[in-house]
Amino acid sequence: MQRTKIVATEVSTGASAGAATSISSATCVRLHNDTAGIITVGVSTIVGAASTNFFTMPGNSVEFLEKLPTEVIWTSSSIKAAKAAFTN
Repeated sequence: MQRTKIVATEVSTGASAGAATSISSATCVRLHNDTAGIITVGVSTIVGAASTNFFTMPGNSVEFLEKLPTEVIWTSSSIKAAKAAFTN
């Protein structure tokens, strides 16, 4: 059975490209949208970059994001994020 291991304390995501963070240089991030609204998540190579890849998260949901440790994320509205890993 696969389990989720939380590696670092949960933090709030930045709500703009200029406030993007690597979430402790995470390669796997657990995102928790605890709002009722849809959130846009941006993944970029540097803080404030114009070339960002986006996806949307429905309200009241959890997603796991795999990224490079140097990539940063930000969201259209602040949500919870934690550096995570999977174990067997």
